[in-house]
Amino acid sequence: MPAASAAPAAAPAPVEPEPKPAAPALSRPIVASYADDALADRPSSFNHEPPFRPRRNPAKLWMIGAVAFALVASGAAVAIQTFGLPGFIADASLPFAEVEPDLVIDFPPRKQERRTLPNGTEYFSASGTIRNLSQRAQDVPPMLVVLRDAQDRVVFNWIINPPVEKLEPGQSADFRQAMVDVPRSATSAEIAWAKRN
Repeated sequence: MPAASAAPAAAPAPVEPEPKPAAPALSRPIVASYADDALADRPSSFNHEPPFRPRRNPAKLWMIGAVAFALVASGAAVAIQTFGLPGFIADASLPFAEVEPDLVIDFPPRKQERRTLPNGTEYFSASGTIRNLSQRAQDVPPMLVVLRDAQDRVVFNWIINPPVEKLEPGQSADFRQAMVDVPRSATSAEIAWAKRN
């Protein structure tokens, strides 16, 4: 008897693909937000800017500073020439000496003479008396005459040499000296002892 033929082979069962694991759930969606980024406070590199920034020229800055200094110095020089030094500076620069308690200068305003000469020159004559009030002989230092304007600024000064080198106790000596070309702005005069050379 003929051999029985083999039964046809059954088709293999289809294999199902393994399921993909599910993506983990996110607590918030992924969104590009500059609010949470530290760079949000910085300006954007895409903002409009000029194509270049001008360079600072140090030579130009020094030149501007030098011109400004020259203008201020020139203005100060003109002001001093026109109005004189401020009183506190002029007084500090005057060669005043220490007070001589034993020697007194009488410098009465009625004895001071101020006038304009026929050629237009201003003339001032300072006169007074030096007295020795001590009980011993005193060396007489030079005197400093100071002329001031209406704002009490020093406009002129000069030194008068004493009429005598020494005064005996109770003795006095008169002095008188004139100056020309004194400023017209001078309105008052004062006198004090000058520093000895």
